[in-house]
Amino acid sequence: MAERYEARNWQTYRMDYQSPHRALELLQEEVAVVDEALAHLKECGILTCASYDQSRMLAHREQVARTFEIPWTAISPRMQRLLYAIGAIRQPRTLIAAGIFCGNTFVSCAAAGVGAGACYQADRLIGVEIKPDPADLARRNLAAIDPEGRADIRCEDALETVRDLNGEIDLLYLDADGGPEHGKGIYLDILEAAYDRLSPGALVLAHNSVNCAQRLAQYLAFVSDPAHMRASVNMVIDPEGLEISVR
Repeated sequence: MAERYEARNWQTYRMDYQSPHRALELLQEEVAVVDEALAHLKECGILTCASYDQSRMLAHREQVARTFEIPWTAISPRMQRLLYAIGAIRQPRTLIAAGIFCGNTFVSCAAAGVGAGACYQADRLIGVEIKPDPADLARRNLAAIDPEGRADIRCEDALETVRDLNGEIDLLYLDADGGPEHGKGIYLDILEAAYDRLSPGALVLAHNSVNCAQRLAQYLAFVSDPAHMRASVNMVIDPEGLEISVR
């Protein structure tokens, strides 16, 4: 099953990439939009419930704003909240995020397991960034909120990460770039490499499902096929979008 969910005013909800912590709407509007998105995901059978600890989410947001160095980001406040909520609801034992840049996207997914937003104990929280300088920045950022070293930041090709992993993956976040030849099309390569390691009910989250839809056409066709994924929804809460699929 493949669906598309559109939040109100998503087309005019614009992220300022150089101002990662600037509010784009009233907090209650942001919460309402994400609550509606979570309710839709529950209706589709992708999530088991639609509730999460909003105070912990705000504690996570404040901690990141205070401690992280973020040169730029396309992760809007709506997307940050949605990613946090999904992690808090699903509580993945093993999470892999591919293409994490400075670590902001990774920690949005993993915050329910580390830092001020933590609400459960994960086994493995792995963030992968192929470029050395951003990977180093991600390590420094995570160290500021993760003195216990729960999060594992790796500078390597995400294809190698998923191929070499022992055990199952409960949540896979895709935000990698395959360069001029593949671009965001690398998502499908990573998913196919990880596919046999996805646990029953595993979630796969693909950022840029709206603004990079053309480059992601093959990926979106794959996750929309019920032979591969039980359900998939394109969550259009901002101009970037997030495809959410369940194994």
